[in-house]
Amino acid sequence: MSIFGKIMGAIFGSQPASAAPAGSAPSGSAPAGPAPGGSAPAATVDVASIVDAAAAAHKGEKLEWRTSIVDLMKALDIDSSLAARKDLAKELGYSGDTNDSATMNVWLHKQVMSKLAANGGKLPPEIKH
Repeated sequence: MSIFGKIMGAIFGSQPASAAPAGSAPSGSAPAGPAPGGSAPAATVDVASIVDAAAAAHKGEKLEWRTSIVDLMKALDIDSSLAARKDLAKELGYSGDTNDSATMNVWLHKQVMSKLAANGGKLPPEIKH
């Protein structure tokens, strides 16, 4: 499974048929109809409430997922290592220098938020996508 697919599965549960992992458990979101051809799901998912709850489960860690791809991945219990982020960058078509992790991380966060929104994710207003 792709890293972005893992992010989608963690947030959307089984909603987007094209991105959710087989056998993933629903994440408390409303059920949606099938998403043929990778189109947007029928229901909107409140990304902030799902990720805030996931981040809260990491007691003792303040995860700034709204601005950090590393913290977003940590909150969702997805490997946030540099190697995993480089794989995600490749998957999403990053053309910059992956050794410049700060620039890559900012780009990754924007891309992931944009793709979540494009797939039916409702983002908080402070997140620019």
